[in-house]
Amino acid sequence: MVEDELLKWQFKHGSSDALRRIYEKYQDFLLTVAMSLLNDVNLAEDVLHDVFVSFAESSKEFKIRGSLKYYLMVCVVNRARDRFRRSKRQPLSLEIDDDKIRSDEKEAWEKVISDEQSMILNTAMARLSYEQKEAVTLHLKAGMRFKQIAKLQNVTVSTVQGRYRYGLDKLKSILNGEIEK
Repeated sequence: MVEDELLKWQFKHGSSDALRRIYEKYQDFLLTVAMSLLNDVNLAEDVLHDVFVSFAESSKEFKIRGSLKYYLMVCVVNRARDRFRRSKRQPLSLEIDDDKIRSDEKEAWEKVISDEQSMILNTAMARLSYEQKEAVTLHLKAGMRFKQIAKLQNVTVSTVQGRYRYGLDKLKSILNGEIEK
């Protein structure tokens, strides 16, 4: 927390090192959130970079009193939501890249199993409505409370709780079907 306050102050006063440190500190978390919302690594990376370009350009007007992590996450969520609305997403392809399977770094069975589990989960997440996916992702991956999500989505807390509950129910249903196959 103290480090973030110092980074915010340094960034406001034009420090490129502060911007670099902020990016390094939060890029993995923000990319995970974007990936969970968009189910596309390339789009998620584009969103992350767009957010940081806008963030870098705003250094002179930069004013946030709260959490830097929360601020950046809200920026990523908003940008991902905009990107999702514009792209009219196509269903996720389940093609397997043979070159990836043959590569030396993926010889370990744990990595193969982990990749398969991630693919199954990402495919299931892609089948949720965007609002449900956002509620599930922000609560489980970003650790946000329902009240914070409601404020971000401009809906009631009970609406967010419903989206979350229905999203989890749909995921359970989809994943149970995958396991039984």
